Amino acid sequence: MVVKENFSSSILRKHTFFRVLAAFWACVGKSGFRLEGKSKQNERDLRLILDSTAEGIYVIDLEGKCTLCNASCLSMLGYSHEHQLLGKNMHDIIHNKHPDGTHYPEEQCRIFQAFKKGQGTHVEDEVFWREDGTCFPVEYFSYPQYRDGRVIGAVVTFMDITERKKAEEELKESERSKAVLLSNLPGMAYRCKYDRDWTMQFVSDGCYRLTGYHPESLLGNKEISYNALIQPEYREAIWEEWARVLAQKKAFKYEYPIKTASGEVKWVFEQGQGIYNEQEDIQALEGLIIDITDRKMKEEEVRYLSNHDYLTDLYNHRYFEEAKKRLDTGDNLPLSIIIGDINGVKLINDAFGHAVGDKLIARTAGIIKDCCREEDIVARTGGDEFCILLPKTDSDTALLVLEKIKTACEEYNNAINGEILRIDLSLGYSTKNTTDEKIELVVKAAEDYMYKRKLLEHRSFHSAILSSIRATMFEKSQETEEHAGRLIEMTRKVGMELNLTQTELDELELLATLHDIGKVGIEDRILNKAGRLTDEEWAEMRKHPEIGYRIAMSSLELVSIAEYILSHHERWDGKGYPQGLKGEEIPLPSRILAVADAYDAMTQDRPYRRAMSAEDAAAEIKKNAGSQFDPEIVRVFLEKVLQKQTP
Repeated sequence: MVVKENFSSSILRKHTFFRVLAAFWACVGKSGFRLEGKSKQNERDLRLILDSTAEGIYVIDLEGKCTLCNASCLSMLGYSHEHQLLGKNMHDIIHNKHPDGTHYPEEQCRIFQAFKKGQGTHVEDEVFWREDGTCFPVEYFSYPQYRDGRVIGAVVTFMDITERKKAEEELKESERSKAVLLSNLPGMAYRCKYDRDWTMQFVSDGCYRLTGYHPESLLGNKEISYNALIQPEYREAIWEEWARVLAQKKAFKYEYPIKTASGEVKWVFEQGQGIYNEQEDIQALEGLIIDITDRKMKEEEVRYLSNHDYLTDLYNHRYFEEAKKRLDTGDNLPLSIIIGDINGVKLINDAFGHAVGDKLIARTAGIIKDCCREEDIVARTGGDEFCILLPKTDSDTALLVLEKIKTACEEYNNAINGEILRIDLSLGYSTKNTTDEKIELVVKAAEDYMYKRKLLEHRSFHSAILSSIRATMFEKSQETEEHAGRLIEMTRKVGMELNLTQTELDELELLATLHDIGKVGIEDRILNKAGRLTDEEWAEMRKHPEIGYRIAMSSLELVSIAEYILSHHERWDGKGYPQGLKGEEIPLPSRILAVADAYDAMTQDRPYRRAMSAEDAAAEIKKNAGSQFDPEIVRVFLEKVLQKQTP
């Protein structure tokens, strides 16, 4: 096995060399070995040894003066020849200042301790100063040198450790960065054993934020194992998934819920990998576990919204179609389907606005949902349409559910006591009993049944709705049934003078009664305001003919007078609203109503003014003939109707 030398082992090896080298020179001193006392050959051999070492070496006497130095010493200190150092106090030249530049007293010099105290010294936190005034970090050994049993100086070996210091700083910075990174990770970094408890050997500070437990609580399963945090139904699946990915040398990725110290359930995502030795045995598992609860909640919200109707909270059409396919199996037979359609929603929307129509749909949905079972699929499949899938439900049981819904709607209608939001729901059903039957044909049969019921119930419901709208109109506006009665009488007389047919007279009577039906869609504060309307309020008020038109078009009973309702505020001169019709472009019934309505309004008291006399009102009508009113209608009204009423 080849083991790479690491940083610390390299340093240890060099420390050993330093000590051996320094000890060698100390021994040279003890044996009395001196350059000047030996042959030239010995001198050359010793110089060769000195100059062959990468470490700097110099020798000092008891005064701290240099007596010997090698080539590496000169090179590292920036000198070109040894005579620049020989005989000089080495502390004063290379060691007289600390790294920050402050004075380093000679009496504190640890190099001199070798001969002052007779003991070796090892230092690696000081600097030597070069000839050019710069410094570099050094590691040095200083050993006493003996001769004849006496200390005569010291041998100093040193090495420039700039690169080592840089590497150490980089390592420290790396460790600091790693610590910061681990403490700020959006989750928990870990190292654990590959055992059933997932025994933690290391966890980052994010452990507390994620689990509610401090790291030391999980280390070695001191208080609780990580496995105990995992929701029980996921534990075996996680163990099996780890076994699978480890066998394939792949990364582990899994989402699962844990229970925190506070009892809160969080969803987490774990990504990890196995740590192997050279024999490919699992040593540990390492990875990161992050909180994905928010993401899971958003995903669930998106999934819910994609399957549910925003208004009713029932399933939507897309989900219904998927469920229909999913449940269309032999295991779910008999499979029954109920289809429902709310009658009159368009009429409600046109009369009172879509907010009221939506409220009706939501109330109906709530009743249907309450009448169904937990396993039934209840969906809003259209604007006012509902479908119910009833698995394992025979025809008789489906009919009971249908009748239960009908009864609940009737009870609701009775409880609201005549309010406009009464529910009329046409329902149909059908049942699939065998696998041979096509589910689409079963749906079609339920729809056909529902439409038959709708035809039978439609007219009576619309009559009831119109009665409610009419009552609401009289309640909201200043119009009264007495006013409507007077208009009916006056318009009928004008119509008879103009030789209208009975059908036209009937339509005129209906118009006189319901011409202001659109006011049900105008706010009460505007309708009943005593003072002058603002421009914005007046613009809102002018919408009532169009609202009335939409209501009439939604009802078979009122379709024939829809155009008359739309036009009853038009003027003969084209300055009316909403279409700006002029002259005979305005339907005749609308022209007749305009005169009668204006006359009746002027001759009745209002909260903001007293009634005009019949004579003054007639004069006002005559004055506006040809501008506001049809001149011929005015003539007939004044001469044939009012004169006949005069005693």
